[in-house]
Amino acid sequence: MARHILILGGGAAGIAAAVAAAETAPAGTRVTLLERNARVGKKLLATGNGRCNLSNAHRDAGWYFSADRKALAACLAAVEQADPLGWFAAHGLWCREPDEAGRIYPYSNQAADVLNLLLDWLERTGVEVRTDCAVQELRQQREGYTVRLAGGESLRADAVICALGGSAGPQFGTDGFGPELARQCGLRTEPLYPCLVPLQCEKKQVQGLAGIRVKGDATLLADGRPLRTERGEVQFTEYGLSGIAVMQLSGLLRPGGKPVERQISLNLFPGEETDALAARLAARAKALPGVTAAGYTTGLVNRRVGLAVWKACGLGADTRPAAELRGEDWLRLARGLTDWRFTGLQPVGWNQAQTTGGGIALSEVEPESFGLRGCPGLYFVGETLDCAGSCGGYNLHWAFGTGLLAGRHAAQGQPPQRAKPRTGRKK
Repeated sequence: MARHILILGGGAAGIAAAVAAAETAPAGTRVTLLERNARVGKKLLATGNGRCNLSNAHRDAGWYFSADRKALAACLAAVEQADPLGWFAAHGLWCREPDEAGRIYPYSNQAADVLNLLLDWLERTGVEVRTDCAVQELRQQREGYTVRLAGGESLRADAVICALGGSAGPQFGTDGFGPELARQCGLRTEPLYPCLVPLQCEKKQVQGLAGIRVKGDATLLADGRPLRTERGEVQFTEYGLSGIAVMQLSGLLRPGGKPVERQISLNLFPGEETDALAARLAARAKALPGVTAAGYTTGLVNRRVGLAVWKACGLGADTRPAAELRGEDWLRLARGLTDWRFTGLQPVGWNQAQTTGGGIALSEVEPESFGLRGCPGLYFVGETLDCAGSCGGYNLHWAFGTGLLAGRHAAQGQPPQRAKPRTGRKK
């Protein structure tokens, strides 16, 4: 009987795994890709604002979030060896030179072009693609595995690559079954949380600021201790803070552990010393006789932002003349402009999350193949694993790399072995 490799999930990792398996496996091997949506690659079309940010030239472990840094380093080293960008180049995809942030895009700047090429590769390599197929259960048999679909159909496979995704972006068809399947199979998982997502804060702190964008440094604090600083754009919303700088910091909001008070500190004047800025602010007031708080920050920051900082510093009404401020007042304003605090931080939810934090512990898989330890022929790749990248192409690099490794390894056709039974079903 011909060997059968089954890929569960038609996202970036699943498509890469399917193509890699089909082009590596001996003649006669069947490769089938199952996707619960009406088409594959739905989420891929939205990446990079529709431009498909494939990778980043500055990638290293510091740009990824995981509970197991040691295992993460080994997995990322294996992904580098898989060389996703080289794989794309060998298949005819041209990429632009990295931009100032290291981001790498296809030359056409079109995510749809990347997906169309991937679909073409699936067809050329003979992968059978089945859409509208929701997986209900995975069960290990004496030889290989059985996957049961929602309609009751069962498929037998010698190897199964689980690329079911995480919980982020349910509007793209993600239903969170990947992590749930892992737990039902008895795998150790890290708590899930929305990652690369805007943050809620105390609403009164952003009242009247929705839609305004500022540039500066955003620092995440835990009990007053700085954890990480991101420089870039911050956008105010009705519920809190968004923008790339804030979304990058959301990856550090891993649940569990000792409760801590988390805050965001915004510095609207990076590089300015507080005392020196206070002196400059006081001197500026002398050049603007009669100006009130309502007009003082014009030319420095957005007017509504300036008033919000003034209020947060407790400097009185917006009709107060700036000339009335004294030394300590100017110092308080300078501190407000360089250390504006936002409290009550919470991720806004899965709909706005770009990826999933947490998932299957990386120690559960072999880094060279992403095969499940002690369970030959079963692989977990992509977003289901406890690895979330920062904004900028890191997550697609991980998805494609893990998929390539699993697909190539599954194609080697190891003979079936008895192992600890793995069973998972959808509730």
